[in-house]
Amino acid sequence: MQIADHWKNYELLASGDGEKLERWGDVILRRPDPQIIWPLSHKHPRWDKPDARYERSSSGGGRWKFSKTVPDEWFISYGELRFAVKTMGFKHTGLFPEQAVNWDWMAEKITSAKRPISVLNLFAYTGGATVACAKAGASVCHVDAAKNMVERAKENARLSGLESHPIRYITDDVNKFVEREIRRERQYDAIIMDPPSFGRGPQGEIWKVEDHLFALVELCSKVLSKKPLFFLINSYTTGFSPTVIQDLLKLSIEKRFGGKTSCDELGLPETGTGLVLPCGIFGRWEG
Repeated sequence: MQIADHWKNYELLASGDGEKLERWGDVILRRPDPQIIWPLSHKHPRWDKPDARYERSSSGGGRWKFSKTVPDEWFISYGELRFAVKTMGFKHTGLFPEQAVNWDWMAEKITSAKRPISVLNLFAYTGGATVACAKAGASVCHVDAAKNMVERAKENARLSGLESHPIRYITDDVNKFVEREIRRERQYDAIIMDPPSFGRGPQGEIWKVEDHLFALVELCSKVLSKKPLFFLINSYTTGFSPTVIQDLLKLSIEKRFGGKTSCDELGLPETGTGLVLPCGIFGRWEG
């Protein structure tokens, strides 16, 4: 497992009974997490007094309950990267801190390449990977079907001082966009994707990861340059082994370009207990 342990503005404070207590800058949040099937690790003094708690509803979904005034939006940093976070629907904040492991890896690959690198970021959400790659010097094409998430990505780029950097923002279904890029003969040196388990595109296009991911990887192989740098797939789909993602990349990207493929889990360390919260999986191909 690769652990995101370089954060200063984020901290996993406690976990247990299906919930986690986190520090996001100066704001303390308590949120559900289905991976946490163990009893409360320790009684942190803020466990019963978070600034906000996301409470599940018996009828599905849930809502945030606030014990103090929490800003509509506040800001945290990871090194030179700066992000806006907020209490959003479905318990989210607009940022996945465990992805810092991948941000660091991609930034090192880009800076070590010693050549101009163009990155295609698909299902790009609020742009954590976009900002990390751009800060490392790459040009980035950021694609997501949700217009509000693309707008938040633009804000994160601005917060990180990347307003004038070559970042192209696209609101579209990823399959349709990649098909157009193939027709345009546009190529990229690196591809990132963070596909949902299930989703819909702007025109109602249905996406199921188990049915469509391999075909998308194959499609994306056609927009890779002759000397690609990396291909990264993140997944939060319950039940998927990291080896599943690795095998997809072996059968498509490694078969076509050579190189090597690896996979692993991502995790967040809990302060003071030695516990690590598993937070998804990834597969990486590198040329």
